[in-house]
Amino acid sequence: MSKPLSFQKLHNIRDLGGMETCDGRHIKPGLLLRSGHLSGLERSDREALEKLVGMVIDFRTEKERQENPDDSLAGTAYQSISILDRLTEGITREEEADQKIFAKFLTQPAQAKAYMIGMYSAFASENAVEGYAAFMHCLLQNTQKAVLWHCTAGKDRAGIAAALIEEILGVSRKDIVTDYLKTNEYLKGDIEFLTRFIKKQAGTESSVADESLHFLLGADEAYINAYYAAVEEHYGSFDQMVRKGLRLTDEETDALKNRYLS
Repeated sequence: MSKPLSFQKLHNIRDLGGMETCDGRHIKPGLLLRSGHLSGLERSDREALEKLVGMVIDFRTEKERQENPDDSLAGTAYQSISILDRLTEGITREEEADQKIFAKFLTQPAQAKAYMIGMYSAFASENAVEGYAAFMHCLLQNTQKAVLWHCTAGKDRAGIAAALIEEILGVSRKDIVTDYLKTNEYLKGDIEFLTRFIKKQAGTESSVADESLHFLLGADEAYINAYYAAVEEHYGSFDQMVRKGLRLTDEETDALKNRYLS
């Protein structure tokens, strides 16, 4: 599984290094990193990232970036790739989006889960796949340091990006799903804090609200399964999505494996 890295103010940062592929190879450590946003970091966090990271890829919307801009990292290239180009409650984390989603589903857990399943299906849409295609071609660039990608919490857009590169490199689907669900462990404190805060703001101690917020703030196997189902519906297979949606040639796929596997 991916390995959590220790930072003071950077949450859910993980190194994909060490994950095993179906042919017995492993992802090289220190090259593929995923995380939450890079806003408000401690000086020690910035200095550590500057040593580790050669490129940062930000999947957030323009409004998210304006509300919480990433801290500048000296000597690090920065790419902005908006996977969703509009406010999307529950996935993008603009203040307006958060307020809408929590007001709408705070007492409707079944509807909250169904909504998130629909949002994950949207990651297989043409616009989102176009963004992930740009991400893959960033990974093909010859940087000697790590590539780090993030959204806001590092859960949804960054989680699908991790699943994509893991699939392409040959990690088993079972391990990919297990690794995706590790987000609940690594974000446990943040989820508990947000749950208390949102319930206090709403003036409720309802256990129903706890369930709804679990679906809205956490990772769920049904979500990533919905993504894979949508890929198959739109493209026929994951391999077809790689070729037609991500526009990766066999030579480029081999280049990714040569770069990131040992």
